[in-house]
Amino acid sequence: MAHFLIRSIPNTITCCNLFCGCLAVEFAFQSNYYAAFICIILGAVFDFFDGMVARLLKVSSAIGKELDSLADVITFGFAPATIVYSLLKEVVLPTSLSPIATYIPYIGFLIAVFSALRLAKFNIDERQSTSFIGMPTPANALFWASISVSAHELINKIPFVLILLFVIGMPLLLVAEIPMFSLKFKSLKLKDNLYTYIFLAGCIVWILFFHITGIAISILWYILLSLILSKRTK
Repeated sequence: MAHFLIRSIPNTITCCNLFCGCLAVEFAFQSNYYAAFICIILGAVFDFFDGMVARLLKVSSAIGKELDSLADVITFGFAPATIVYSLLKEVVLPTSLSPIATYIPYIGFLIAVFSALRLAKFNIDERQSTSFIGMPTPANALFWASISVSAHELINKIPFVLILLFVIGMPLLLVAEIPMFSLKFKSLKLKDNLYTYIFLAGCIVWILFFHITGIAISILWYILLSLILSKRTK
């Protein structure tokens, strides 16, 4: 019984991630973006610890890996997609788009589609054991969750073309063949984790100065650093 309980701890943590994702979806449909943001943050925390706990307890399993992806597709795929869907319903569209205005918000669900593709690809891609190919789904989710809170009041002051560019462009980054560095520390040596330290230092600055908006800026900072690193290693 004790062994069964120990083996269940990582999966229980993963299920907490999934539960947070379900709550985030509900709050997003209600346009309660702050609550959805908090739920996605909590989901990311649970997602960070489930694998770590499994390794520490030496109870990693195939079902745990599958459950993790299923939870992630809700918390970091469907939840941010729902946030964008709700945001797009509030956007005042150009007159030229009036005939299709009803359908525009559904573009947000591209995030869920590409998140599922990204997670399926990750599970079978042996190149992604120590780094990523394409943007991780939690990064995309945190970007939209933070934007929905910090820029909600400005939604109709931002050019719709720019909004559309991000709504389509960010999901494409999930499946793009672009190497992106992992935040896992190989050691504490600076040379082994240079880009991670640069990234974390930047995050501290962005969040201190821009608060919740700083999270979205940090994600863009992560993408920029990954592109620079991929160019340098070619």
